[in-house]
Amino acid sequence: MARPPGLLIGGEWVAAQGSDAAEVINPATGRIVSRISLGGEADIDRAVCAARLAFDDGRWTKMRPAVRAKLLHKLADLMEQAADDLALIETLDNGMPFGFARNLNVQGAIEGLRYQAGWVTKLNGETRNVSLPGEWHTYTLREPLGVAGLIVPWNVPLAITLGKIGPALAAGCTVVLKPAEQTSLSALKLGQLVQEAGFPPGVINIVTGLGTSAGAALVAHPGIDKISFTGSTDVGKKILASAAQTMKRVSLELGGKSPVIIFPDADLDLAVEAAAMGIFSNTGQVCAAGSRLFVHRAVFDRVVAGVEMRARALRVGPGIEPETQIGPVVSEIQQSRVLDYVRKGVEQGAEILTGGRKIDRAGYFVEPTIFVQTRPEMSIMREEIFGPVLCAMPFDDETLDEIALKANDTMYGLSASVWTRDLQTAHKMVRRIKSGTVRVNAAASMDPAMPFGGYKQSGIGREQGREGVEAFTEIKSVAVNLGR
Repeated sequence: MARPPGLLIGGEWVAAQGSDAAEVINPATGRIVSRISLGGEADIDRAVCAARLAFDDGRWTKMRPAVRAKLLHKLADLMEQAADDLALIETLDNGMPFGFARNLNVQGAIEGLRYQAGWVTKLNGETRNVSLPGEWHTYTLREPLGVAGLIVPWNVPLAITLGKIGPALAAGCTVVLKPAEQTSLSALKLGQLVQEAGFPPGVINIVTGLGTSAGAALVAHPGIDKISFTGSTDVGKKILASAAQTMKRVSLELGGKSPVIIFPDADLDLAVEAAAMGIFSNTGQVCAAGSRLFVHRAVFDRVVAGVEMRARALRVGPGIEPETQIGPVVSEIQQSRVLDYVRKGVEQGAEILTGGRKIDRAGYFVEPTIFVQTRPEMSIMREEIFGPVLCAMPFDDETLDEIALKANDTMYGLSASVWTRDLQTAHKMVRRIKSGTVRVNAAASMDPAMPFGGYKQSGIGREQGREGVEAFTEIKSVAVNLGR
């Protein structure tokens, strides 16, 4: 961490063309722990050219599928051997508790990579029956798109990085990775493991830098065939507009304002725990965080009191301390953003039940916060805060359509959860909620086999599962006239 190796381009660690660097700050202390190179347009061009050469000359695309799969598995094995180091890097870089980093972020990345490695040998086209006159042999081919530009956010860096690299490589693409400037260290450690695993030069390239320079150059580069981006909806819109200039393919996994709906017949003990950790886990810095809580009025007070008790009991502190359950937000800027939303909520008439303040200590800590007396038009109910802030609202004996209307009253549609023992209610709500993922009586359902993505302004396309791999491919139709 003290001496990051630079940029990984064409299989070698190289210096950035410019001399600019960014400080890496531990959000639990506010102290500088390292510095990373800030690559720019020239560095992106070098990386894209290396990835293009590795794609076009066949060193990756013509490698036997079983051999490519073996390399992905080898990388997963090396990550497992280095799991404690990777988790510590994530904790010091992002602020997340070490246990979360080790057991969910890093282990999730490893398991996801192994799952994606299984797809390398299973991608195929299919024969089709056509109604053309004569006799035909018609089929489809599924081919890799080419060079993929991968842009990763700072909230769960390693898991999201592998969630993009794995499918892209499984499909046969080569990649240029631009990690978030706030949390680039785990990507650089990954680059060292890529070298150790023996990937051909240029298959995986890593350029650290700012989104406004390196990220923008990656999106605009004519040598990039696809952009896969995870981040804010505002930035996603800019990427989509820029990518349109070259008609490159785009996958966007963007923001969320996810509803949690608790009916009076639910297992309230489980629902309360899930509602609390669904927003406070990873300090609320999760795109699918359950930030809007809708509870039937008959059990509203009981549920909210339970979530409040859980919030007050959570141990907030540096991620390296074993007893820590909630770490800091990632930066001083993010801390100010979260607290500004809290202030707006109070100004607009919401009531803080607990939390709402900066914690008086070094680092960028925010108390777990619960709002009641909220209204649908409030900014805290409509906009993604990306922090440990929960907005609660009761509902009465309304129809399922009316309840779903409240849940869907947002520009987002990434995730949702429903708590009820009534299967009829559960299945009907699933059909009414406009969201890419709906969980029923479950705190979490993220699995590499399940496609993940959003409706509306929560994004375009899907990651994970078969769909995530196929998103890095093109389909070619072939028709062979066999004569009459």
